[in-house]
Amino acid sequence: MKETLIKYRLEQAEEALAAAQILYDSGQSYRGAVNRAYYAMFYAVLALLAKEGKGTSKHSGAIAMFDEIFVKTKVFPKTMSKQFHDAFEQRQTGDYKTLVVISRETAHEIIKSSRQFVTAIKAHLEK
Repeated sequence: MKETLIKYRLEQAEEALAAAQILYDSGQSYRGAVNRAYYAMFYAVLALLAKEGKGTSKHSGAIAMFDEIFVKTKVFPKTMSKQFHDAFEQRQTGDYKTLVVISRETAHEIIKSSRQFVTAIKAHLEK
């Protein structure tokens, strides 16, 4: 059951990353690209938490547990925490603030960070 959930979460992360790239490449929605890139990170963290027998449905909980369990203990570097926090903030801004435009450059950086983040988590889970 645990391995099935981990696999499912990683598939969600890959799908979200692919969707982010499609939205970015089409130029139709940088806001949508940032949303999907953040969710790729979120799903990857849910896979990590599942491996530890933990879980959460809240974004703030996933961020806090990632920092506490994996960053504070130096399993992952602080830069990954910053990437996760930045993506969350950009996603929040894009999804909930009024009259906000997410730039092409911002979307590019978030997608790049998300790809690195998900790749690092997958490599860790494969150990």
